[in-house]
Amino acid sequence: MTTGSPTPQVLSRAAARELDRLAAEEYAIPTILLMENAAAAAARCAMALLEDVPAPVLILAGPGNNGGDGLAMARHLHNAGCPVAVSLRRPPHAGTDAETNRIILLRMGLPVAADPVSACAFLPGPPSLVVDAIFGTGLTRAVCGDDAADFATVAGLRGVGALVLSLDTPSGLDCDTGRPMGLCIEADATVTFAGLKRGFLNPEAARYLGCVTVADIGLPRELIERVTDS
Repeated sequence: MTTGSPTPQVLSRAAARELDRLAAEEYAIPTILLMENAAAAAARCAMALLEDVPAPVLILAGPGNNGGDGLAMARHLHNAGCPVAVSLRRPPHAGTDAETNRIILLRMGLPVAADPVSACAFLPGPPSLVVDAIFGTGLTRAVCGDDAADFATVAGLRGVGALVLSLDTPSGLDCDTGRPMGLCIEADATVTFAGLKRGFLNPEAARYLGCVTVADIGLPRELIERVTDS
């Protein structure tokens, strides 16, 4: 496990939500700035996994903030020279930070497709890296339907050699217990933001997390310490 801070804090699902709220209300930190910082940190982790060699990247993004991190990350990876395509089954709500980043990608001409197969068609070859930005810490239910199909696609690509990087927590993992809620992404690496999530301390979570990096996204240290579990 690597960290962006010498003593990473441990955050519950509730604490992670509280961080975002208090950062905006008490410190006037725009939420889109936190998303941008998370995306930049995630892109650095992705390039490290690729050993700084630009290679095709597939990003699976959900409609919430976790997906917004993935959408913003696509821009950073494109700027680093990687061919990038995004799978976005459900568009973000109008006016959200995630929707802003979707619009940015479209104006850049980067491919945003409705499913992973269609997204991969825009890449010059099979993805060397798959980014899991489907669900973040807010997920409290088992996945089904198209989401389950996307999980199977990620597993299939990993089975033929693609690396998998999860943002904040592997999709399908309960971030408080460290146990899967039915289906769960198995990642080679997880970049988690602001602090470790409580469930990561459960040894059962290791098979889903891979190597964990704790990334600083610019939240005040005093705020993190105030809401932390430990």
